[in-house]
Amino acid sequence: MGLQPMMPANGTSGAPVYFNSQISQQVDAARTHMPDIYEQIGKQIRELRATLKGQGISQEELAQAVNTTANTVSRWETATYKPSISDLERLARFFGVTITVFFPKAEPKARTNALLSATADLDDENLEEVTLYAQFRRARQKKKTR
Repeated sequence: MGLQPMMPANGTSGAPVYFNSQISQQVDAARTHMPDIYEQIGKQIRELRATLKGQGISQEELAQAVNTTANTVSRWETATYKPSISDLERLARFFGVTITVFFPKAEPKARTNALLSATADLDDENLEEVTLYAQFRRARQKKKTR
């Protein structure tokens, strides 16, 4: 379990960053449980590029428009490189969209939706009572797991 080099992934050159392989394994495990935001950003860049003006434009044309290389655009689209906020701002301006279009919409979990539905019509006093009961149940559950 030694330190291993990791090259920068943002499209810039630089010295490798050294990291612990055990930490890397933990990060990789976490990634398998949640979608990679950079993959989603890359998919959105590709979608916008492919549908621009009804026919799409090439990676080279997009690269020229946002002052980068076609190779960088390709690597953004495949999530090999991670676009910076300024890259995303330039892309958003070029495509005529807000920067938020690159980020996934947060959708509440089914449990959250169920709780919101069950408490939607409650007045403040009853909502406070439900909140206190939920806190009581959580404390009781923690006590059982010890």
